[in-house]
Amino acid sequence: MNATNMVTDMKKEYDFSQGERGKFFDKDATFQLPVYLDEEIMIYMEEVANKRKTDISTIVNQFLRSDIQLLEAIK
Repeated sequence: MNATNMVTDMKKEYDFSQGERGKFFDKDATFQLPVYLDEEIMIYMEEVANKRKTDISTIVNQFLRSDIQLLEAIK
């Protein structure tokens, strides 16, 4: 099924009268928002991660923690 078929298969109206509001709501849910790095930063972080045999998220978090500590020290 391609995208064109999916659009034509949709009904003009749907009945949500039996729907349950908030069924999947979780007030304690947390969201991981995507962070997009510039290409040269991403390449650098990949190189560092590969050298340290870890993932990019760990490296980026380490860099950010280090920067936060520096900023806090000069306040």
